[in-house]
This record gives sequence, C-alpha cells and structure tokens, in this order.
Amino acid sequence: MFKESPILENVSVRQMHLKNRVVVAPMTRVSTPGDGVPTEAMEKYYRRYAEGGFGLIITEGVYTDRFFSQAYPNQPGITNEQQEKGWEKIVRSTHEAGGKIILQLMHAGALSQHLSNTRSASSIQPLRHMLMGYSKKQGVYPLPHAMNLSEIDEVENGFCHSAMRAEKAGFDGVEIHAANGYLLDQFLTDYTNDREDHYGGSVENRCRLSTEITASIKRSVSDDFVVGVRVSQGKVNDANYLWPNGISDGKIIFNSLKRAGADYIHFASEGKGFDHGSLTRDGESLPKLARQLTGLPVLANGGLDNLSEAKRILGEGHADLVALGTGALANPDWPIRLQSKNKIHSFNPEMFASGVTIEDQFKWEETAGGIRL
Repeated sequence: MFKESPILENVSVRQMHLKNRVVVAPMTRVSTPGDGVPTEAMEKYYRRYAEGGFGLIITEGVYTDRFFSQAYPNQPGITNEQQEKGWEKIVRSTHEAGGKIILQLMHAGALSQHLSNTRSASSIQPLRHMLMGYSKKQGVYPLPHAMNLSEIDEVENGFCHSAMRAEKAGFDGVEIHAANGYLLDQFLTDYTNDREDHYGGSVENRCRLSTEITASIKRSVSDDFVVGVRVSQGKVNDANYLWPNGISDGKIIFNSLKRAGADYIHFASEGKGFDHGSLTRDGESLPKLARQLTGLPVLANGGLDNLSEAKRILGEGHADLVALGTGALANPDWPIRLQSKNKIHSFNPEMFASGVTIEDQFKWEETAGGIRL
C-alpha cells in the first residue's frame, strides 16, 4: 500500500466504511433520453469508478420533483418508480464492483435550462448566461417567480420523498445540493434572497430551507443511511462570489447543518481550485472551520487530482476526503494508479468537444484513445 499520505487510508462516514479518502465528485452528464430514467451507459460509467478503486462515488445531481426542480432537459430524476428502478440497477452494479455510492439531490430553482416558468427564493434576475453544452436553451435565465410557502413545502416534500426512494433503490446515502447557485443556495445567498418571512433576512433564516430539508430526510430514512450536504461560495453563474462575512457566516451555516443532523459537509470549489473557492477574503479556510466546529467529516474539491495539493489539503486539516471531478474523468482508476505509482493523466477538454453526455465521452474515448486504464 502506498503510504506517503493518508489518501489511501480507510475512513468512515457514520456507519459507512470507505476503503480510501478519494471521492468521485458529482458531475452533470445529462445522459437520459429525456424521461429521467438512468441508462446502461450510466451504469457502465458509475461501475467503472468502483472498479477503479474510488472509496465513494457521488452521482450527478438528480431532480427531486416534477414541478420546478429539473435543471436540464436530459437530467436524470428520482421522482417515480421507473427512475428509481433505473438507479437500482446502477447501485447494484456499483456495489458488486466494491464501491459505495451516494445520490445527489438537486433543485435548479432560477438556474433551470429546462423550464421557462421557474421558481426561486425571490423574483430576482440571475446573473450571466446559461451554461453551454447542457441544453439548447441559451442566453439569459428567465426571471423567476418568488416561491410561496406552499411551493416551499413542495420542495421539501420532493427532497424527502426522493431520499426515501434512494434508500429503497439501495444507495448508501444522499447528498443535499445546497451549493453552486442552485435553489437552496439561492435561498442562502444575500443577493438572490430579499424575502421578509422566516426564509429571508438573517443568515440563520436564509439557510433554513437547507436545514429543514436535512432534518426532514433524517427523520424519514434509516439511521445508517448517510445524509450529507454540499455547500459552496462560488456558483455556476458567479464563480468569484465569497460569503460576505466569511468565517462569521460559516459558523452559522455549519452549526445549523450539524444541528439539523447532517452526516458530512461537502465544501465545493467552483472550477478554479481549492484556495479560490474555499478561502474567505481574509484567507481563512471554511472547510477547516467546518471540521473544527462540527466534528463532521468534510469533503473538499478543486484541483485535488494534483497529488501534492491533495496531500496538503488532508495534511493541513482542511478536509477528511478529497473529491475529484475532471481528474476522475481522465483517470477513472485514479486510486489504483496512485497505489501502483502509475502515471496520472491530465484532463483533456477535447473529451467534451462533441457534447457533455456519457455517450459523447465514450465515443471520444473509442476514437481518441483518451482513457488508458
């Protein structure tokens, strides 16, 4: 066993025992035929990470209700029995290959590129433009309607019922997506939430929806079913955003998630490296704060397929696990490569030259020899 760092040492998240500290980060792949039902290609895609030695796999974000949650046209969901059964096949295959797998639950809110009639915390125009490659819809996001309390209840019910379906499908847990500018982050963020009720105003109120969902899911699933929460400063439409009050905001958010029953916190860095997304304006580490305040396992990401950076993040106490995105795409056997001291490949953006679906990736691999297992 490679012993230069704790990366390949085992770790536990509650009763979930992982063979190493390397996680496949959630990545949007929009690979269903439009019905939200997972495909055989998706089964192959996730199983390959388990075969490649990753301690934990977190799926792409799945939509949680048929009202306003879907972000992209071919995004998978877990809102009906057919979708649930599709995920059940993926879970079974992943477990057979020795992996652990968590389903990420997501509501797009104002950042939907599937709907024209969207909902958010407030009726505020989202910044910037829609993501290229994920939808034929492009340009500015539609102006959302502010959610009323009944619609907020629908959101909470959607997350809760989806979590129960995930447990029934055999997942090891779920991750609540409260990051990256999607709905729960729209409630949390100061400039996208001008509500005057108990979901607006103070940081405690603005993170209320995330904590209510966390607590509701914890009450509805088995005690050994893991419930994590993903948070971030940056967003897909505002990568440079930082929490206005830095450590002060972090203390409120992290303690609130702990009290709600979260089993881990996944602190995401949006595309520009760990330091860019995880540090405050004063250079203080929010993931490290989350570990110190809550005692919960913390996942970090942001260029951590770079071995020296991953060692630093673990060694300095910023996180307990490292989540890889493009590094995992380029090296679906990254942990095995690390253990064997084999070359770790750099991500080639040409992988997505023809599209971002799993099928597009597999075609590129066949023609370009892009993945060398």
